[in-house]
Amino acid sequence: MRRITVFNQLSLDGYFTDQNGDMSWAKAGNDEEFNQFTTENASGGGVLLFGRVTYDLMAGFWPTPQAANSFPIVAERMDNLPKFVFSRTMREASWKNTKVIKGDLPGELRKMKEERGKDMCIMGSGSVVAQLAETDLIDEYQIVLNPIALGGGRTMFEDLGDRLNLKLTKSRIFKNGKAFLCYQPV
Repeated sequence: MRRITVFNQLSLDGYFTDQNGDMSWAKAGNDEEFNQFTTENASGGGVLLFGRVTYDLMAGFWPTPQAANSFPIVAERMDNLPKFVFSRTMREASWKNTKVIKGDLPGELRKMKEERGKDMCIMGSGSVVAQLAETDLIDEYQIVLNPIALGGGRTMFEDLGDRLNLKLTKSRIFKNGKAFLCYQPV
């Protein structure tokens, strides 16, 4: 069975976007050690899953010359991997290798998990994460905690109805102050 992993960067006060929906703050303080980690972490390939808002942010950055110059390996992988965007309003996606899925999010992902293929990764997409957290479809949460407080924004678990108990399975502290925390549902 395919696995679903969440990979998100969070501020110390728990936000993955700021008040304006921007995620660029997560690039601040990146250094050679952290960039090597993100390149290695992205090397497994797989399928990328997004909500519409995060998809728009990602599609506005990763297929650009700026991304290719700053993060060449990650940008190439982001651009070429298969992508699914879950949206009730989007008709078609402009970023290559992207399919729009409408309808029952948990039901669609349950079917996708049972199909043969590579594992899947949700990036950003707080509303998608919150909807799936309560369905036991997410196998792992990979969090990069950034040494910054945003004072407001969107949380990764927007509108989570029930408590979500997690256990820490691995961690890593970087010289730039960022911490990688990996959790699995209990």
